[in-house]
Amino acid sequence: MPQGTTWALQRRSVLLMCGIFGIISDSIIDSRDLDSLVKHAEQRGRDSSGLLVLADDRYDVHRADYRLPRLMREVKPYATRVVMGHSRLITNGLTDNQPVIYEDVCVLHNGIIVNHEEIWKQLEKPRNLVIDTEVIGAIVADHLDRGNDVEGIAARVMELCRGVAACVIALPRLGKLCLFSNNGSLYAGTKNGATYFSSERFPLESVDCVDIVQVRDGLVLDIPASAEAYEVTDRPGRSNNLIPGLLTASSTEERLLEYPSHNLRRCTKCLLTETMPFIEFDADGVCNYCLNYKPRNHPKPIEELLELVKPYRRNDGPDCIVPLSGGRDSCYGLHLIVNELGMKPLTFTYDWGMVTDLGRRNVSRISSELGVENIIIADDITKKRDYIAMNLRAWLKSPHLGMVSILTAGDKHFFRHLQTIQAQTGISLNLWGINPLEVTHFKAGFLGVPPDFAEQRVYSHGAMKQLRYQSLRFRAMLQSPGYFNRSLWDTVSGEYYRSFAKKTDYFHVFDYWRWSEQEIDGILTDYDWERAPDTTTTWRIGDGTAAFYNYVYYAVAGFTEHDTFRSNQIREGDLTRDEAMALVLEENAPRYQNIKWYLDVLGFDFKAVIDTVNRIPKLYTADIDSAAKM
Repeated sequence: MPQGTTWALQRRSVLLMCGIFGIISDSIIDSRDLDSLVKHAEQRGRDSSGLLVLADDRYDVHRADYRLPRLMREVKPYATRVVMGHSRLITNGLTDNQPVIYEDVCVLHNGIIVNHEEIWKQLEKPRNLVIDTEVIGAIVADHLDRGNDVEGIAARVMELCRGVAACVIALPRLGKLCLFSNNGSLYAGTKNGATYFSSERFPLESVDCVDIVQVRDGLVLDIPASAEAYEVTDRPGRSNNLIPGLLTASSTEERLLEYPSHNLRRCTKCLLTETMPFIEFDADGVCNYCLNYKPRNHPKPIEELLELVKPYRRNDGPDCIVPLSGGRDSCYGLHLIVNELGMKPLTFTYDWGMVTDLGRRNVSRISSELGVENIIIADDITKKRDYIAMNLRAWLKSPHLGMVSILTAGDKHFFRHLQTIQAQTGISLNLWGINPLEVTHFKAGFLGVPPDFAEQRVYSHGAMKQLRYQSLRFRAMLQSPGYFNRSLWDTVSGEYYRSFAKKTDYFHVFDYWRWSEQEIDGILTDYDWERAPDTTTTWRIGDGTAAFYNYVYYAVAGFTEHDTFRSNQIREGDLTRDEAMALVLEENAPRYQNIKWYLDVLGFDFKAVIDTVNRIPKLYTADIDSAAKM
């Protein structure tokens, strides 16, 4: 390689899970290779874009509020020796696109700096932007102002920053380029004397680069020097905030959320209510869900798993794929896979538009702490949210508890994209950290599907069961023609990959380690894992949809996922009934902040939606005297 309102918003960073790429050459770059790098970078984020291009003796910066291919068509950055780019997944904010310029420092960043607010307090540098990436530029500028060398930039940035930091730092006045990462999400290679870099290894392999290395501690390259100031062009194109902030102050809207107590009959052993689909009680008041329960939290010997993974271990590079949502169970599963199983995982995150920034921050925290590469595939967030909005609009016209699941149908493309990652990396082994007590039954039950008490875990679906489920859902869709919209193929294809596509080499870590909520919460504290501000539970807090659909379930049926989850813990002997009841009384309380976030990103009026939900006929009689509102 060459040398060298009535409510206030929390102040938050613009969080980034993005794709970065570039070519540095002594001659005109290969345009086909550049287009290939662009294509692969965009799968990590499609919301905005940026380019740094050498134009004669000056570096031009182009930033846009739209997709990278469009920016490429407008700029045509091909007749140059140096070009670098950024394809962005926005998690909040409208502007502050990359590359970020701070004094003479140009920064391309993939990741999330979770402690940037604290770093700014340490620097004698002014803050100009909201974006967390700016603090990297300030650190570099401060480092150089103090007379330190370019080679020390990587160590200084990684010393101060927590969270994922995969960075490309351009210093045109010095004629230097610095590449580094703290989790390995950056690769560099060579081709015909030119240096290429990308957020993933596969794009470099696809253009026949050689000498590909994973950049961690730092790589310093020479680039053409320039004393000229950057020429910056910003291209606006967005009018809506893709992710508004969580609310910190109360509002009149919050009081619309009803949380009535009720006198529903419950199982005498667990917490399930008489409104649970297909529930029956014996003479002692014990429900059929308890009577047919098969223990799920009795792990097999760890030695069995060690033998199962032995053929997949690699001497170099990652040897397994681990889905990572930023939620409690996937993060703890990753901890076990790295520290107890001794595997070298590549984590995969699918962002379909309803992953919260809290979930993304936790992905960043644990990936950086464990030094694990994270590949994110981000769908077209705006399009996905349009699909969800279409289906929510149809649902509101004809509310049906069995159709609530259609609001999460877009998430099921996770499995399609996982196949892509497997093909690109050559890694076949999948290790999952799925909560074995997560099975609920009632979501399909409200459509008319009886519980499968023999089902072993989430996502174990027989073909006949799925065909029946989908036929019942189609029948329910006929009640509201609005379901037959542009999202239909997206829904159908997602369900295919989730339930019908063949899955091999999948193992579940909680088949071999006992799932213990107390132990998990304790371990995650060591990683500074972030809790949600609007609930006491640590479950489902990174899922932007869960708070809304659980409000619907409670409003209409008088229970939520928390009742079924805690009931499973009772059956496993992990909680007493009284302990579980106390927990669900807290956990079932409406999560105003998250519900507000959900409706805001979809463009719905909060009052109109909640009024509709509150008017849905109940499956129970509320105890009006003790009814409460938030």
